[in-house]
Amino acid sequence: MPDHGHKLLRYNMNVMSHPVTAAILKDKGLDIVLADGQPHYFNYYWLRDNCPSSFDSATRERSFDIFHLEAAPRAVSAELAGDALEIAWQDEAHVTRFPLAWLEAHAGAAPRPDPSDLPRKAWYGDHYPDVPRFDHATLLGDAGLRAKWIEAMLVEGFTIVTGMPDSDEALTRTANLIGQVRPTFFGDYFDVRTHIAPTNTAYTSAALELHTDTPAEEHAPGVQFLHCRANTVQGGGSLYSDGVAVANDFRKRDPEGFRLLSEIAVPFYCEHDTYDMRSRQTVIELDKHGEVSGLTISQHMLDIIDLPQDLLDDYYPAFCRFGKMLQEEKYMMRFLMKAGECMVFDNHRIVHGRAAYSATSGERYLRGCYTDRAEMRSTYRALVSEGRFRA
Repeated sequence: MPDHGHKLLRYNMNVMSHPVTAAILKDKGLDIVLADGQPHYFNYYWLRDNCPSSFDSATRERSFDIFHLEAAPRAVSAELAGDALEIAWQDEAHVTRFPLAWLEAHAGAAPRPDPSDLPRKAWYGDHYPDVPRFDHATLLGDAGLRAKWIEAMLVEGFTIVTGMPDSDEALTRTANLIGQVRPTFFGDYFDVRTHIAPTNTAYTSAALELHTDTPAEEHAPGVQFLHCRANTVQGGGSLYSDGVAVANDFRKRDPEGFRLLSEIAVPFYCEHDTYDMRSRQTVIELDKHGEVSGLTISQHMLDIIDLPQDLLDDYYPAFCRFGKMLQEEKYMMRFLMKAGECMVFDNHRIVHGRAAYSATSGERYLRGCYTDRAEMRSTYRALVSEGRFRA
């Protein structure tokens, strides 16, 4: 799996580098000119805290506690020793040895390269034939294929796992390939079938509008699994749309409406006899790059919007324009789920729903659960990169 930024970092770590000048000690840090010919300043606290000996090789965690130093760390000497800089510390019988290549790699105030930070690929209503599909049995035994599966989730947000056994265990094993099953106030798992006393519209045979799940949770689960165990009813076709595609186009079509929906949080709720869940969310979610990463939307669980009435003069029309846009055929992917398939999708990105069906015409049973997006990214990093400590 390509990880160009990480490999570049590893390559630079193996290149012999020589400073042009020796280190110059200052009051709060030191200056040193590295192989790029430029002076670089390093703070003493930062240098002492990141001494290679500060980390336990077994736990891979920092074992040194800088809070226990009685005085601010200060170097008494910083000498070159081959391809390393050796720093002796005042008031400590301790010497830190930094490879020069390591200092070069961390000289800039920039986050470590993240292999999971991949650009998203928007898709539209004709996407069904091209949906990435992965065989369940092969996923269980092939780490490389699991990495490709998660990469597809990060890039496209929607995949189908095929060949799923007709068992509860199959869903759990599939979810655990990405992370731990993440409970919601509905429980660890949920069963989508017609209930006698439904507590959710999904548990009826009525049509289900496009939505993201559990918007009333402060942090809604990130990845949803829907394992189709049986589907012989008349109707009940599935509806899926890529919220990234719709919101990106909305940004071009209606910049001010996009601003309102991405900046102003509105209330969502989910209430029944034993729970009263509430949250505030922006309808359009942006990532750290300012790019659309997803949506939070559900007409069934939208609470009374409590914004000032004059603000609603602009907000509600924008909200409705976006909601109508979600339903445009250009974006709507329609298909019928088959027994033995598991829909796996980003619950913050993919809006989903279904057409109404005849509850007496056959059996329709989906079993579902969730995991978190952060765990999915974590699993991907572990599969494709070396991290900080693995050789």
